[in-house]
Amino acid sequence: MPPDPVLLAFDTSAAHCAAALLRGDKIIASQCEEMVKGQAERLFPMLDEILTDAGSNWADLTAIGVGIGPGNFTGIRIAVSAARGLAMSLDVPAVGVSSFETCRGALAGDGLAEVVCLPAPRQQVYLQVFNGSEVSDPVLTEITEDALSGVDVPNGVAQITGACAADVAQCLATPYALDVASVTLPVNPAQTIAHLAAQRLKTGQGGTKPAPLYVHPPDAAPASDPPPVILS
Repeated sequence: MPPDPVLLAFDTSAAHCAAALLRGDKIIASQCEEMVKGQAERLFPMLDEILTDAGSNWADLTAIGVGIGPGNFTGIRIAVSAARGLAMSLDVPAVGVSSFETCRGALAGDGLAEVVCLPAPRQQVYLQVFNGSEVSDPVLTEITEDALSGVDVPNGVAQITGACAADVAQCLATPYALDVASVTLPVNPAQTIAHLAAQRLKTGQGGTKPAPLYVHPPDAAPASDPPPVILS
């Protein structure tokens, strides 16, 4: 019998550094530390600790899972770059999992369409609608009736999940029948990312290069000073 696949997942898309190791269908080691900055310095030591705690090493890995955002621009780049580098050096597939999917993975679906909301800067939300195999483009939006008037809830029935779910539900136009489930991302999102990435690989949906999910441009403005003149 072949050994169980071993998948290492991690996420630095928000104010944390999180990692988990999945063997077969069981999480065998995980860590999650809250931090606003320093993820670049902490990520690989944490991954080494995860492998050591599980009695595994890099050569045991059969796949990588990574959180691709939306979220903190720098954090997303750190994790995605690490995942792509590891996948290349270890010759294993890497699977990107969005924060929307991670949030959905924390709930048991009941067949309704889902409007998933994630916290965003300046009291806004990132929002995406899931309806079976149909998925809307993610958007960054204010939580107002005008801003949410263009959200299309299939058949007028949906479950609203995630950050500010109750506020979003109040702003969506009637006659939508809304089931509000105000949840946040899992305590350790890397555990959910690991399970979702493994499921995707089993169904043949994984293996593409993970890419950051940016819903809006960076807040930092380009420098206003002109570039220096290069003297030949």
